[in-house]
Amino acid sequence: MPYTSYAILTDDDAHALYAYFMHAVQPVDARAPETKLPFPMNIRLSMLVWNFLFLDTHVFAPDPKQSAEWNRGAYLARGAAHCSTCHTPRGFLMQEEASRALSGAQVGPWFAPNITSDPASGIGSWSGDELAAFLRSGRLPGKAQAAGSMGEAIEHSFQHLTAADIEAIATYVKSVPPIHDPADASRFAAGRMYSELGVLRGRHGISSSNDANPTGAELFQGNCASCHSPEGQGSKDGYYPSLFHNSATGSRNPANLIAAILYGVDRTAAGRQAFMPGFGGHPGDSNQLSDRDIAVLGTYVLTHYGPGDTSITDRDVSETRRGGPSSPLLTFARLGLAAAAVVIIVCVVFLRVRKLRGVGIPQKRG
Repeated sequence: MPYTSYAILTDDDAHALYAYFMHAVQPVDARAPETKLPFPMNIRLSMLVWNFLFLDTHVFAPDPKQSAEWNRGAYLARGAAHCSTCHTPRGFLMQEEASRALSGAQVGPWFAPNITSDPASGIGSWSGDELAAFLRSGRLPGKAQAAGSMGEAIEHSFQHLTAADIEAIATYVKSVPPIHDPADASRFAAGRMYSELGVLRGRHGISSSNDANPTGAELFQGNCASCHSPEGQGSKDGYYPSLFHNSATGSRNPANLIAAILYGVDRTAAGRQAFMPGFGGHPGDSNQLSDRDIAVLGTYVLTHYGPGDTSITDRDVSETRRGGPSSPLLTFARLGLAAAAVVIIVCVVFLRVRKLRGVGIPQKRG
């Protein structure tokens, strides 16, 4: 619940949202799912301390040095659209690090990429019109496509905005100061149209001497080539994207490629559905790939269509399958509470011993 972003909304907009939820959303007679947070995260009073440290409750104030369009975009991007909630890295206490705003962050199994104006690490190479087109449709041929929570944002939110609001958001995001990652060359220009499948095709079949451990080429042929083509250039109509000049394969961070293989893609925007089946499956599913298979397949794709020097391990896949990297905060909080309990027990025992020692045997007066 990105209330930290909604805090900047004006009272009028907050009242409008209340009116919409109370009068326009049809009631559903169903019990809400129970919130199951691990201890001590289920102690809601702890949020009082967090809010005191990090919550900014100031309503958005327009910048007089900027245009009306920029200010409208800033209000929407920082508030209702809550872009920073996903795209800004977080500190140890899960607070947004303002000094690295919109430079990319892990969100569960997916990675919300750098959307600053840096041309290599961010989206500085995109035009304002291209960014607006992406927000409307969730796809930008030759560069990126939305999946995971961004796919949901496109489908349920951005595509319904007015053209003026979409363009205002694009104007604001394009102005965000660049933040560069030295490891990046370009997320949108990596890869080439090459595949050993294309080399081998027509000469002899691709078969494995060990069916239990197929090669990356074999996995690609059996699971990917029918849609993305043996050479990886995608379908002619663009429905299935190219695997080169693609942000999912061009990034040094393989998280989104792994998540796409595991969970697939399913979004509908501008009257057009984008669908890719997930291969994570469940035990017994015919299309389930093991962690080892996905690691081998993903490394093959990155080698041939991405930077070429990034590999995926079984452990990477296992972590993504479990829901992504876990924060050390939970462990720290539990250790802190345990340490506090030990200190309290020691203090109680110490005070009890002192009290006992202070009770003497009454002496007779002679």
